[in-house]
Amino acid sequence: MKAKMFFPFLTLLAALAINACGGGTQEQGQSDEPELGQTGNPTIDGLTQAIAADRTDPELYVQRGDVFYENRGYDEAIRDYTKAIQLDTTQPVYYHKLADAHMDYFKSRQAVEILKRAAERFPENIPTLLKLSEYHLILTQYEESMKAIDRVLKIDPQNAEAYFMFGMNFEERQDTVRAINSYQKAVELDANIIDGWINLGQLYAGLGDPLALRYFDNATRIAPNDITALHAKADYLTTTNDLEGAVELYRKIITIDPQYDEAYFNSGLLYLDMDSVAKAEQQFDLTVKTSPTHIRGYYFRGLSREMQGKAAEAKADYEQALRMAPDYEQAQQRLDGLKEAG
Repeated sequence: MKAKMFFPFLTLLAALAINACGGGTQEQGQSDEPELGQTGNPTIDGLTQAIAADRTDPELYVQRGDVFYENRGYDEAIRDYTKAIQLDTTQPVYYHKLADAHMDYFKSRQAVEILKRAAERFPENIPTLLKLSEYHLILTQYEESMKAIDRVLKIDPQNAEAYFMFGMNFEERQDTVRAINSYQKAVELDANIIDGWINLGQLYAGLGDPLALRYFDNATRIAPNDITALHAKADYLTTTNDLEGAVELYRKIITIDPQYDEAYFNSGLLYLDMDSVAKAEQQFDLTVKTSPTHIRGYYFRGLSREMQGKAAEAKADYEQALRMAPDYEQAQQRLDGLKEAG
């Protein structure tokens, strides 16, 4: 899978008990609507006031849960999504959101159980079955993942996303031939499945087949501003020694998202390979300015500075890298070398 932790806003605990067979979903050991104080987030506080005025609207709980979720407030998001399900058991998306909150809170097995119950409640809902397949795959439960895909194809035999999920399963199981066949079927059915083109390109690249470039080109042609597609193609061009082509793609990525630190960092590495040390230093400088915790960015800025005779600045960069990663052996070795030369 392609693949987010922080601390929740509050420390409320949520207990989940979904009744998959009955008419409602209930929580145990939890009051009907725990009161929240002011959180300092105006959106959350406004929604809390709206909920106080109308405790029967599930969408208000979902909206507040979304804001908590976006801010890593997983306990609170779980509570709100659970309350929304209590109020309206007919919305599959509520179960999806609840499962996502559990998954991102490192409660993956609970997330799968929620989706399994949702799939029982909504047996014809394809997004639910696809999500269940994906979550089984995350837990390396391949047989269960494939069974969920089979259920999708019985409902819709031409479902492109189901074939994409087959490809993901086969790829995870190192069955390259069947993975390729599945991804090809997926993009034949829906050319806009960009990850299908990317995965095909990566699989062919792994086989050393130049056909890989055609798949990366398809991805970037269909979605010219998709950063994942552009980055994947840049990686491929790097491995085939088209360094200028890769740099150009990273330039495009930066115009799309100036905060994408890896575009600066990878450009710096490419400039080092092309012996353009000053340009490399500039890219590593942009890397750490964009992402001040980018440890390797400091190390390579130090290395590019050391290569230009800027010993004091290089020393400061190595020291910064070591403050963040005390066991960074390469940084320690370069620092020791500068001290010895001293």
